[in-house]
Amino acid sequence: MTPTATFTAAELEAETERLFKAFLHVDCTPGKSWDYDACRKFAPLTLEINRLKKEKDAVILTHSYVEPEIVYGVGDFKGDSYFLSLKAREAKAKMIVFAGVVFMAETAKILSPDATVVVPDRGSGCSLADSLTGDQLRKLKAAYPDAAVVCYINSTADVKAESDVCVTSGNVYDIVSALPQQRILFVPDRLMGENIRTELKRRGVAKEIITSDGTCIVHDVFDAAAVADARARFPGLKVVAHPECTPEVAAAADFVGSTGAMMKYVKTSEAPYYLMLTECGLVGRLQVETPDKHFIGGCRLCPYMKLNSLEKVRDALAAPRADQIVTLDEDTRRRAARCIDRMFELAPRD
Repeated sequence: MTPTATFTAAELEAETERLFKAFLHVDCTPGKSWDYDACRKFAPLTLEINRLKKEKDAVILTHSYVEPEIVYGVGDFKGDSYFLSLKAREAKAKMIVFAGVVFMAETAKILSPDATVVVPDRGSGCSLADSLTGDQLRKLKAAYPDAAVVCYINSTADVKAESDVCVTSGNVYDIVSALPQQRILFVPDRLMGENIRTELKRRGVAKEIITSDGTCIVHDVFDAAAVADARARFPGLKVVAHPECTPEVAAAADFVGSTGAMMKYVKTSEAPYYLMLTECGLVGRLQVETPDKHFIGGCRLCPYMKLNSLEKVRDALAAPRADQIVTLDEDTRRRAARCIDRMFELAPRD
């Protein structure tokens, strides 16, 4: 840890206590600790970042998959892509720091064009979003000219700009069902596309779902055999999966839903054990926010999300390098904004 500001002993001790209370139940990342000594090391940086936020009129958006010291130490809002997209649209701050991956920071720039949007590490890509380019999507559109183009929010700005409507894993079924077109070109997630096809059939909705071939390197590795083994070892276990998992895993789970929906399910259900088939950062949040719940192994780490760090957040906030600043061609931004606005129009209200 390399803070560049100084604080009094009392300030550091108070911040250490705050962090320790927040991290008390976190134990989900192999090789990392959030004990009192770790919190003491975090404290100078979290204090510095929180001071810089006020000076810069900045807001920090933190995805649930990044490390707890970012989520609970400096984040103003924490959640999944959809929730953070809403917060990006509502943000009036001069600067937005997006602790997540690059496509999420692009979404923030699409929705808050006047803000300076920065990403802590430009290398924080996404196997799913990076699986399809705007040029590739244009070729798919030419092959299926009668299809409505529906892009998952885990996509680049170029792909959003070429799409009719954006969706999340939480609102995709309602939005696709509402579209007048019978043929749907869903990009970029092949596995989610397969799960959409299955769920819409179960609901009695006749749609032809065509997909591109992207997958998430976190969620595509889970398998149904491991689920069966876990059930045998932990009677009463509830299995919670993301729709980016394979159809076989989705079928074996007790609940399939978005990041936000998974959190709600765990918080409102009762079970002796939970197996979370998603990224470990979400399990860390649940450990903090539902300390009475018991989680068994199974989560996977996203190497891209873990590129975020307090030091990188601080540097991007204090004096962002050119590669940390998100810029978009205005025509691309406007077309992508229409795609996202269409989602907000069609998404069901809670």
